[in-house]
Amino acid sequence: MSIWKKEKDAAPPVSEAAADSMEVGTAADVDEVMKKYDKESNVRVWEGTPAWIVKGIFILFSLFCMYLTLFNKGQAEFRLCTFLGGIIIIGFLNFPIKKGNVKVNSLPWYDIIIMVAGCIPFFYFAFNASTINMMDYAKVSNDPMLLTFAVIGILAMVELCRRSVGLPILCVAGVLILYTLFGANIRIGKALFDMFYTTNGIIGTPVSACQKFIVMFIIFGAFLERTGISNFFISLANCVAGSSSGGPAKVAVISSALCGMVSGSSVGNTVTTGSVTIPMMKKTGYKGEFAGAVEAAASTGGQIMPPIMGAAAFIMAETTGIPYQQIVVLAILPAFLYFAGIFIAVHLEAKKLGLKGIPKSELPKFKELAPKLYLLLPLVILVWLVSTGKNTMAYSAAIAIFIAIAVGAINIFVNKACGFEDTSDNISVMKILDALEAGGKGTISVAAACSMAGIVAGCVTSTGLASDLLRTILSVSGGMKIVALFLTMLCCIVLGMGVPTTANYCIMAATCAPILMSPSIGIPMICAHFFVFYFGIVADITPPVALAAYAGSAIAKAPPMKTAFNATKLAIAAFVVPYIFALNPAMLFQFEAGTTMTMKVVQSVLIVITSLAGLYGVAAALNGYLYRPMNPLFRLLIAAGGLCMMIPGNLTDVIGVVVVVGIVILQRASAKKGATA
Repeated sequence: MSIWKKEKDAAPPVSEAAADSMEVGTAADVDEVMKKYDKESNVRVWEGTPAWIVKGIFILFSLFCMYLTLFNKGQAEFRLCTFLGGIIIIGFLNFPIKKGNVKVNSLPWYDIIIMVAGCIPFFYFAFNASTINMMDYAKVSNDPMLLTFAVIGILAMVELCRRSVGLPILCVAGVLILYTLFGANIRIGKALFDMFYTTNGIIGTPVSACQKFIVMFIIFGAFLERTGISNFFISLANCVAGSSSGGPAKVAVISSALCGMVSGSSVGNTVTTGSVTIPMMKKTGYKGEFAGAVEAAASTGGQIMPPIMGAAAFIMAETTGIPYQQIVVLAILPAFLYFAGIFIAVHLEAKKLGLKGIPKSELPKFKELAPKLYLLLPLVILVWLVSTGKNTMAYSAAIAIFIAIAVGAINIFVNKACGFEDTSDNISVMKILDALEAGGKGTISVAAACSMAGIVAGCVTSTGLASDLLRTILSVSGGMKIVALFLTMLCCIVLGMGVPTTANYCIMAATCAPILMSPSIGIPMICAHFFVFYFGIVADITPPVALAAYAGSAIAKAPPMKTAFNATKLAIAAFVVPYIFALNPAMLFQFEAGTTMTMKVVQSVLIVITSLAGLYGVAAALNGYLYRPMNPLFRLLIAAGGLCMMIPGNLTDVIGVVVVVGIVILQRASAKKGATA
């Protein structure tokens, strides 16, 4: 039976609280909503022979990227410019000029002109890099052809970014370019030289990171999806939590954390796993807006889930110089608290609505899943290869891609030997080609956003704007860390709207992290990078541009804004935990010099306990239920108590414990009294 259709024989909801329609969105509904809100979903429609030609171009681009990453050790300018020239070509083949302009097999004349004119400057620079690198900005600014190429190349990439990512990042880049030209009084020729012909602009560090290894991880994720690992994760989550109270929502949290870790896309993961988990949640009795919110919040959290973290862990290692294996360890506690917060919230909602789990007889048994454990092999080998430090991250990803293909081949024999009827996870030549095509498509928006991130970083560096921003934040905050962190949080959420995970972190690392790391504010480097990464990611569930929540609402057939606000409530840990490790670095295992191992363990354990208890209090306050409905005064008190336990300090911890434990006892006693009355 299709998961997109209403089940005629479905059991009635366990709770009358979930009286909304049991229907879930069709594939067309999801497509309509995503085209309305998500730039990446507005793509051209190709059929027949043109579809095969375009598919071939995407496949060749993915193979070319793999060649550049693994074998080409030439000039950086050659690698990066040929990469962006290819992005221009496949980008305009994939994205129309506006929403709804998707006639079958249509590529308007003006898009052909922009595509050809836009890629020529990058290819010209690539094949003449040695000559151009010998020229200073004065010579370039006196060469009309080079200046024209710079303008055309930048404008073509800006237009592609508008089509594939959206306006928020362009607004930021546009304001900074205007500031560079008119605020900092930098000549146009010098600005164009810096933005196009140096590695401090459009081909800066973000694009370099994208070309070197982000592409490889995007392709790896595409291959991994075709081995059936998403279905395996969902089945495994059902085995663990499906039978508990409100089980399907807990299954969504676990499976989305695992799938989102690999996919690197909050929106993509919401659509993929949500098509299975959201109907399950609605059937159990959860309201549509809550079911969509659970999936969106959990899928977004997948980007912070170690060891992959949507490839951001590898970029963070490259950016900070901290070894990858250390980054993974540091990410464990914050990620645990994030998902614990969502888990607590869905458990309280299930108790409030009186929801049950899925009967154990309907759930998969672990012994049935055990033969498929080899599906984890590509992930295990990837982490092992990167952790040893003997191979580059790109090379490790390439090896993992071949392991994923091998795993897909093994599926054929395992499915036959075990008598499994579902052979959709078997590998085939078409699936390999589909994965390469998907890898090319997935690279477009990331590369376009990274190119704009390079311009943003270049403008900030060349104008000294970072110092001005720092002075502004210090002036507004009065030197108070908490206020400076709050202002930085707002910047991260705005800058992160609609931007893919990996590009998102590149932008945050270039613009916001240095501000927090300044001696005036004094946040440790790794804490600053985690702080801006977390708040860049939650932009996907924070209104008004909450793409993951909108995707969840489309499947759940629920109001988008209601779903977005519910997702924000569920992911409250993401808005609190970063403040904890920024103000108390011990959560990221950053201790003062001379701290003994015993004290390190004690501090870490205490932080986890108090943070969990605090999250429990805040989740209960937002839900309005703890053994029984809470009155407004109790909700306010338990929220304050929960927050106190998250603020570093013995006094605040004691106050928080007294308040939270006191209200829990009162609520429990009141519930028992009501039950016996």
